[in-house]
Amino acid sequence: MNVWKKMAPFERRELYYFDTTKEFEAAELAARLYTMIQEELERQNKKEVLFLCIGTDRSTGDSLGPLIGHKLQEKHLNNVRVLGTLNRPVHAMNLDEHLRILENRYPHHLVIAVDASVGRTDHVGCITLGRGALKPGLGVSKELCSVGDIFITGIVSSCGNYDPLMLQSIRLSVVMRLADCISESICLVEKLWDSMALV
Repeated sequence: MNVWKKMAPFERRELYYFDTTKEFEAAELAARLYTMIQEELERQNKKEVLFLCIGTDRSTGDSLGPLIGHKLQEKHLNNVRVLGTLNRPVHAMNLDEHLRILENRYPHHLVIAVDASVGRTDHVGCITLGRGALKPGLGVSKELCSVGDIFITGIVSSCGNYDPLMLQSIRLSVVMRLADCISESICLVEKLWDSMALV
């Protein structure tokens, strides 16, 4: 569960919202994500991409990341790595360990952090896409390390309640709609890479 960190003034500050109730929103998210990834790969001189899906399968509201990781793993994507699934979640208790794994095994990967978040009441069910790191745990008052070069969040609840128990009462239908849209968008990005490789 996250709220993205404030970015330094010299960094490009971008934040996009996508409404999962709209028909073509997965394609819109995919187009924007593809562009952002390409720009960051070039800017940081990196060649590969890793999706770090953060959350736990023990809480409905915080299961978004592992659900997306599970869906991506089932697709057997060729151009990306995935850490954080239902079977092997990345959460508050093991995030530091996974940050060391990223540093040691994937130093040349662009990291896209995916997590559930809280926001305004009218933004529940929306997806955010932004440039820079996110800080997991702020939505439930946990202090964890910032992670990622790009972030994707699904807003599962309003920010009026910072009680971790609140996450247990999130509607599964909201989480599944977000997970479906985000994973579909990532698969569309993979198809864009494959089509561009043929040009």
